[in-house]
Amino acid sequence: MSDAAIDYSDIPPLDRSFYTKAIEPWPPAKQQLTIRLDADVLNWLKGQGKGYQTRINRILRAAMESQRASRRRR
Repeated sequence: MSDAAIDYSDIPPLDRSFYTKAIEPWPPAKQQLTIRLDADVLNWLKGQGKGYQTRINRILRAAMESQRASRRRR
């Protein structure tokens, strides 16, 4: 399907209030670093297939977000 064939008529227009709520860019900027992992942990991550660094990031993000959620409940 071409872009011209897409029907956008049912999507409401965006106003200024939408953009005032959008404050954080997504995905967040990446930062390069050196990290030391136990060999068995690294082997397990790499053994899951391509994209082990993305997996590390997702695991750490899940841990971070679970900490945020538990702090909000207090």
